[in-house]
Amino acid sequence: MKRAIKNNVSWVGRIDWELETFHGDDYSVNHGSSQNAYLIQEEKTVLIDTIWKPYEREFRENLEREIDLSKIDFIVMNHGEVDHSGALPYLMEKIPHTPIYCTANAVKSLVGQYHHPEWNFKVVKTGDSVDIGNGKSLVFVDMRMLHWPDSMATYMTGDNILFSNDAFGQHFAIEELFNDKADQCLLWEEALKYYANILAPFSPLVKRKIEEIVSLNLPIDIIAPSHGAIWRDNPLQIVQKYAQWADDYQEDQITIVYDTMWDGTKTLAHALAKEIQALAPETRVKIFNISQTDKNDIMTQVFISKAIAVGSPTVGQSILSSVAGWMHFLFELKLKKKKAAVFGCYGWSGEGVQVLDELLVKSGFEVVGPKVKVNWNPRPENLKEMKGIAEALCN
Repeated sequence: MKRAIKNNVSWVGRIDWELETFHGDDYSVNHGSSQNAYLIQEEKTVLIDTIWKPYEREFRENLEREIDLSKIDFIVMNHGEVDHSGALPYLMEKIPHTPIYCTANAVKSLVGQYHHPEWNFKVVKTGDSVDIGNGKSLVFVDMRMLHWPDSMATYMTGDNILFSNDAFGQHFAIEELFNDKADQCLLWEEALKYYANILAPFSPLVKRKIEEIVSLNLPIDIIAPSHGAIWRDNPLQIVQKYAQWADDYQEDQITIVYDTMWDGTKTLAHALAKEIQALAPETRVKIFNISQTDKNDIMTQVFISKAIAVGSPTVGQSILSSVAGWMHFLFELKLKKKKAAVFGCYGWSGEGVQVLDELLVKSGFEVVGPKVKVNWNPRPENLKEMKGIAEALCN
């Protein structure tokens, strides 16, 4: 089970190749994932995080093969979410008095989830440290809202390892553990998806936290997140990417998302794509049917786009439920400095386009005109109206 990371630091987590969804069914996992826990064996023995509850027995039994559990001097819980803490109660059955270092909010989270207020919690904040022997110590850094209020990171001096928890991770399985061993295309695809769908709402906090970490002047040789590849080859490259992504990131791309009942709105979507391509050949255009494409993969493309267009037919004086659900997700991500346009077909009352407009404004988009609203199926003259949207999005 134990796999070397650096000197007396080992990985003791679990690679999950079969995982398909996360956060319930709210996040799609296309290439497996991992729950990364770490074991430090200096003069003091320290466990950093655990793994998901379904594998608690496997985790404890594997750990017992490596060390005498009673020799664990303390546990660091960087975050109380169950994919990190799920195996903790089963482990604590064997070592109930072991100190647990975490933030004050993590105490609330762990007690609230597992109902063990008697555990020996040691509350820490940014700058606090603990000596682990051999001239090394652990320094704690509050990472509040990246992505829970209880999150923190732990830095190990001497070996210069940042145990970053959910920051800088990916839902991506790699048997060899390290970023330089990974398929680089998949690694960056999954890192971007993770940021776009989980951390994007907290981008202002990401910017400030990166500045804070940089100001500490800590040499970083390895960034060891809680999911996915461990960054040992140029580890700061992922920090630099986060700095870019957090700064209202966009590329020269326009993404069109829609759903349709009888293909009228679909026809408008594809007409718009052709108009954009004709006006701006260098701009990437992508089209997604919301009900037929994974929402997280769509949102990753929306995240990198400079502008989007959203289409839905009118249904019950509103929009299709598939589009409404997706729009709620879009609202949660709090994206900034992006344009948007709306379009759709209707048979009778035609409120759908206005509903889309209002939802996009509420989500922080600059909605541009015209708003194309077509009664029944589009005619050639209706398709020409899409040029107006294309011009507004491209300018």
